[in-house]
Amino acid sequence: MIEIVDLQVSVEGKAILKGLTLSVERGEIHAVMGPNGAGKSTLARVLAGHPAYEVTGGEIWFKKQNLLAMAPEERACLGLFMGFQYPLEIAGVSNKQFLSAALNAQRKAKGMEILSEVDFEALLDTKMAAMEILPEFMDRNLNEGFSGGEKKRNEILQMALFDPDFAILDETDSGLDIDAMRIVARGVNQMRRSDNALLLITHYQRLLDFIRPDFVHVLAHGKIVRSGGPELALELEEKGYAPCNS
Repeated sequence: MIEIVDLQVSVEGKAILKGLTLSVERGEIHAVMGPNGAGKSTLARVLAGHPAYEVTGGEIWFKKQNLLAMAPEERACLGLFMGFQYPLEIAGVSNKQFLSAALNAQRKAKGMEILSEVDFEALLDTKMAAMEILPEFMDRNLNEGFSGGEKKRNEILQMALFDPDFAILDETDSGLDIDAMRIVARGVNQMRRSDNALLLITHYQRLLDFIRPDFVHVLAHGKIVRSGGPELALELEEKGYAPCNS
């Protein structure tokens, strides 16, 4: 699905990723954990195509295509989705307007029929019910005045609507109470299939109690320094990252 080979990334001349290699296949969930400043969010943003990050070496192949040669919107249309740690607020644009425009732009790029307003609202109602999002949220400005949990649920709602082949969730558990985490995790698990894949970036084991990964990786000093199964996250919870830094 996605192949990252010897990825090297700098921000304002400072090296952040220093030879990261990672492969994610269809049907897999990978969790990337690590201390603050290790490069976890940098990895997510580079995959999404953030212009502030300079790729100085390495390759990223997504569905056998050169991801680094694509604009962010091209990556999205190819089936890549990113859920942000801090979702943006956009004044003057309702949640429904944003979701409808984004979904139909993707459908048009894929040669699919544009959804009518009636069909879109029917689809949206179904997805919102699954995420326990109240109907009035659709007419509010995008993320404006939303709590942290509401913003994260809204990100997963977008993911459910866009139905990506590969999703990156950057610290989706940040700021969530236990009830909101259960709702978000349930939404993610409902989308898990044998033909898509997910990259979870998190500090904590607690999210992985609800979304069980196939593989856990420790990112430190700009590289993957250790990989294992779900039991690795439990070990990190108990012992911390210090043994991986030695």
